[in-house]
Amino acid sequence: MPADKLFINARLGDGMRRDMLVRDGRIAAIEAAGERPAGTETVDLGDALVVPGFVEGHIHLDTSFYGDTWRPHRPCTNGFDVHERVAFQAENMAAAAPMDVRARNQLDLCIGHGTTQMRSHVMVDGSVGLKSLETILKVRDEYRQLIDIQLVAFPQSGILSNPGTPQLLDEAIRLGANAVGGLDPASFDRDVEGHLDVVFGVAQKHGVDVDIHLHDGGMLGAFEVEQIAARTRAFGMEGRVAVVRSEGAISRQRVRPRLLAISVDIASERRQSSAHSRPIFACIHRRSAQSGSWPGAPTFWPVLLPTSRATGDASTGHTADGGRAAGLLRW
Repeated sequence: MPADKLFINARLGDGMRRDMLVRDGRIAAIEAAGERPAGTETVDLGDALVVPGFVEGHIHLDTSFYGDTWRPHRPCTNGFDVHERVAFQAENMAAAAPMDVRARNQLDLCIGHGTTQMRSHVMVDGSVGLKSLETILKVRDEYRQLIDIQLVAFPQSGILSNPGTPQLLDEAIRLGANAVGGLDPASFDRDVEGHLDVVFGVAQKHGVDVDIHLHDGGMLGAFEVEQIAARTRAFGMEGRVAVVRSEGAISRQRVRPRLLAISVDIASERRQSSAHSRPIFACIHRRSAQSGSWPGAPTFWPVLLPTSRATGDASTGHTADGGRAAGLLRW
């Protein structure tokens, strides 16, 4: 068992300074500064902020190329086209490192920066069958002591337009996927109702969540999210449905209030350019994986961040503006 440690001068999210006792690798107590147990190693955090672990709510472990050979971005021929992007991705995948290697590289990066819960989409359709899911399920099992991963069966090549995909989505949930995905019901499958019939049908059959990619914008996208909202309400799935990358559609005043009213999660991708986007932190608690689906019961797994914005060299443990970064604690 790991030796007991007392982390002193930790600043919590409410601004209060506390001491944290770690026993057998788990946080045993969070208290105001007081007596220090005899024989316990003490680590001074120096007023570093302590917060719960980060949640990576949308990632694709099977198609991540992190740690692989660099390939520059390849623009679509005539504006964004999801069909063309899928084709480009297939070409890159054919020349990429093994999927499990790339997935581990990505997980190491995320965990190393404080992520403790993750939702990853994994391709499940007629083009790849269940092979990608089976690979990522094995990797998830390897990392179960470090991070909770929820997997979404993602029909990237369409559902109705890709023979056999409805059956594969059903089997994916049986194998261990935690949610069923969808992709542009109108522009990809040309059948909004048929597409949603399959997605919500699988979700209802297995009691899992729904997470749909939606690139369609304008009135078409607004109509699609309204149909998704209607299904959510009809099946009593409030709080269990997510719509991703639909900022253009859900920004319309008539749509957003309806989604929020029935707890449909909205996740939009916004690209930001920052030279200081990489956090410097310290993980001070390793826990056993929780049972049940993510997010599940809240778990406090603190991550230390610098008290001022980290803009310096992680190797020195100092920020450019003179603040002290926490660095990475190991024991």
